[in-house]
Amino acid sequence: MNELLSRRIERRTRQRATNRATILDAARRIAGRHGEGNLSLRSVAAEAGYAPASVYEYFQNRAELVIALATDDLASLARELREKKDGDGSMKTAAAIVLNSLRSSGALPAAVPALAATAEPSEAERLFNGKLISALTAFAEAAGLAPVTDARRQTDVILAVCSLIGLSVLSRAGRLSALSLEQDALIEHLTSLHSPRNIG
Repeated sequence: MNELLSRRIERRTRQRATNRATILDAARRIAGRHGEGNLSLRSVAAEAGYAPASVYEYFQNRAELVIALATDDLASLARELREKKDGDGSMKTAAAIVLNSLRSSGALPAAVPALAATAEPSEAERLFNGKLISALTAFAEAAGLAPVTDARRQTDVILAVCSLIGLSVLSRAGRLSALSLEQDALIEHLTSLHSPRNIG
């Protein structure tokens, strides 16, 4: 009897994972056509061929769906950074990977207002936080800032990533050219700030 129950649970778990992936794929297609700001659980359900109530079994609201998309994007970013880790280990290479990811992901910027600053984060937020830590660690390794063993080095990693996020936002909004700045020159300067001679 236990073996039969175990197989049923395993089958149900696989089916739930498949359904969740189908919903996320449908959400990506809609976001690709109309932007993450125009996602609704009803439109995603229709795109996936599910009843709206079925989607609510996986995501309580639009915010959770956007956070799930952003979580997947962070996982992809971490994978790409790890693949490049064995390369030149430079801030410039790691920065280019992060900027490319930020440029191609509409979910990451859309997730920011969806993330609540609460004492008890939701399951979606806990998953996001885990993937964020993984991406930050992969960035530190790819940029030659690892090992991150102390608070100062953690601060260096966070400030470098925040600089890249800000650079992405300014670039996306066309403000860099308005300020007569070039992205490559700013990345070079960021790289020089994090060169071994400037890091204690």
